[in-house]
Amino acid sequence: MEIKPLPASYPIPLDLLLLADPSQKLVEEYIKRGVCYIAQEADAIYGVYVLLPTRPDTIELVNVAVAEARQGQGLGKRLVQHAIEQAKLLGYRTLEIGTGNSSVGQLALYQKCGFRITGVDRDFFLRHYDEPIFENGIQVIDMVRLSQDLF
Repeated sequence: MEIKPLPASYPIPLDLLLLADPSQKLVEEYIKRGVCYIAQEADAIYGVYVLLPTRPDTIELVNVAVAEARQGQGLGKRLVQHAIEQAKLLGYRTLEIGTGNSSVGQLALYQKCGFRITGVDRDFFLRHYDEPIFENGIQVIDMVRLSQDLF
């Protein structure tokens, strides 16, 4: 499986991106400002992530998604590790990421990959999403913010 920037000739893998972020409007906004990377095998795309510059020396990993058929096989971890390496290669000093308060699996993954919790954006999902989101039987209300120093 190869992880690479999404070629300009490819359509945006919106179906995958919406697995990690149910707001098509938000996805379409940040995909224009960021760089989309895909995990591809043969002609099929099984994973995706987006890096978005936010401030000088800081970039954010705003979306990490794995096709349902490939979940639980370590591809999410490979995508996050690839994003860390890309951010370093691009010269950034800090990589940030955010996830929902009920995203237990994602919180564990990010911490295993070296991220540390830096804060909570209270009511983020109430302010930015029209419909309530539920995960693991819990309403997603707050965004847990994490970051990693890259130097």
